[in-house]
This record gives sequence, C-alpha cells and structure tokens, in this order.
Amino acid sequence: MKTIMPVAFCLLSVVLLPLGECWEAPLFCHEYECPEFTVVNTYESFEERLYASSRWITTDIASTANHDVADGFWKLYMYTQGENTEKKVIPTTRPGLVSVNEAGENGQRQVSVSFYVAPDTVLPHPNDDTIKEITRPSGTIYVRVFSGVASESDAIENKNELKEDLQTAGKLFDKNRFDGAGYEPVWILLNRHNEVWIHAA
Repeated sequence: MKTIMPVAFCLLSVVLLPLGECWEAPLFCHEYECPEFTVVNTYESFEERLYASSRWITTDIASTANHDVADGFWKLYMYTQGENTEKKVIPTTRPGLVSVNEAGENGQRQVSVSFYVAPDTVLPHPNDDTIKEITRPSGTIYVRVFSGVASESDAIENKNELKEDLQTAGKLFDKNRFDGAGYEPVWILLNRHNEVWIHAA
C-alpha cells in the first residue's frame, strides 16, 4: 500500500490539478529544467504533446543559417552568464529553440532563438535591448525527434516530413510556423536529441 499511494495520488492529480503538478522532466532534458508537457498521443513518426504556458528569453536573428543561429545563442548565453544589469547568472535550462514564422510582422519571415526560463526565475534586465522575455501560451504541439548534429538542412527536411505525416494523419496545423529544439551543447557529438515542433491549428 505504501508504494501504491504516491502513484495513485499523482494520477489523481493529473485529473484534478493543473498541468505540471506531477511533472517529471524526460531523460533528454539531462536533469535540467524543461518546459512542461503531457504526451497526448504517440504516432509512428511523431508525438502529440500538450505544453503548459512557459517563459523564454529570445532574440531575433537574420536567418536560419548556422552562423546566425550560433551568434544568437551566444548572445543569450552571455546574458545568462552575467551580461545583464545585475551581473546575475541565470540557471541553465533546456532546450535551445530556433523559431521560424513565415508570415510574421508585416508578412515578413521572422526567425528567433530562445532559451527556456525556469519557473520562479527573476530575470535581470539585459544589457542588450534586443533580448526580450516572452510567454508562450499553452497549446498542442506536434513533435518529430531526430538525432545527430542538426544542420539547417536537417531541420528543414524533418519539418517537411512532419508536415507530410500530419497531413496523412488528418491533423490541422499552423503551416507558417515551426520550431527546432536542441537539448545538448555544441561540443556533445554523440546521442544528440533534436526535435522539430509544429503547432496545432
């Protein structure tokens, strides 16, 4: 009975309490804070996840080219390491996110990179005003996982394959937006976990 009760309580909480009360980050988060989600359905080539609302630090970049992505993430990394008005170090989280909106402001393509912000983190003001804090609302996201050192072409290939699979499955999704999520630092070359996210319509 002692081993059953905590499990039963947690299952009951899923029904009665908000998303996150029983959250346990998956192994690919490497024991870092990650945005909270529940797997709603698992398909042959993708997952359907329900994400809770989450906070992120973000900065716009010129393109999805590798050098632009690297420069953007370096800017965010330096902010978390003390390049802010309080010289405060901000806890490391996962994942790093590359976001693309093909129909952004004024119909222009918008690209940004982001780091997840752990709950209850008080963010100092950045020295660089191009770094912003945003809140991503809760919602359904379709996720395709792939391995290796992800390049721009890898992300686009997996995004296109995910779109085809979603269409085959009869899922409605936002055709203009997608995200690429990475969970390992650049110096880790093996057993990398990469994801492409497409938002449900």
